[in-house]
Amino acid sequence: MKPENPILAGLALVAGLLFLSPVLYSIWMSFQTVDAYYAGELGFTLDNYARAVGQYNFARYLLNSLIVSGLVTLIGITFATMAAYAFARYSFRGGNFLFAATVATLMIPSHISLIPNYLTLAKVGLLDSYAGLILPAISNGFAAFFLRQYIRGIPKVLDEAAYMDGATSLQVLWRIIVPLSRPAIASMALYIFITEWNNYIWPLVAVGKQDLYTLQIGLARLYRINPGEGLIDWPLVMAASTITILPVLLGFLLVERHLVRGITMGAVK
Repeated sequence: MKPENPILAGLALVAGLLFLSPVLYSIWMSFQTVDAYYAGELGFTLDNYARAVGQYNFARYLLNSLIVSGLVTLIGITFATMAAYAFARYSFRGGNFLFAATVATLMIPSHISLIPNYLTLAKVGLLDSYAGLILPAISNGFAAFFLRQYIRGIPKVLDEAAYMDGATSLQVLWRIIVPLSRPAIASMALYIFITEWNNYIWPLVAVGKQDLYTLQIGLARLYRINPGEGLIDWPLVMAASTITILPVLLGFLLVERHLVRGITMGAVK
């Protein structure tokens, strides 16, 4: 194997540190006391995390975000995989039109659907509920498009062999398509999870009960907390921000291998 170029490796390390510097700085700041921060001194403390979790209810906000983002990811990737399988493997009347309509949804700003979704959920009484947070987000046109392109690269002879052995369409999907598409599915699952995890506008509109706030809503409200004289308690805010990004970083580390493989293979196909 050809040895790595030390100059390129050094440049990559510097670029990585520059990219991570805001995250590292926020984590460092989260361990400072507010007095030490504004005085330009060093004052290590864990009290910011204790206050964020206990006093400002971030444990509940974290649970809400995990429930909403997890269910949106599970339901959304299931629907996207089934739609992608249908578009990639079946020819039916109106199929091209439906696929074009699915792709066209990517060009529609999400904010346009805020009022229709709000009015619809208000009529059926689903505002201020987990269902109201989850249902508008379970359809994802980009995931269906990406997975359809990936599945088209899987040889159809595998499907035909399974059909000859007596498999049904759902069995082919579950036992052949899904295992072979695991990198792409993992990539799209992480994409859906991160998108929903960072969602701020819809939870702000659909939820009024504090017990249903997600982390993004709770984090935005922390800006109103100040230590006096109109100063924002930035160490407390950074502690809450660190709590917010940890699940995303953990999810990325768990599927990082599948993520890179899924994106590269999808690009080649």
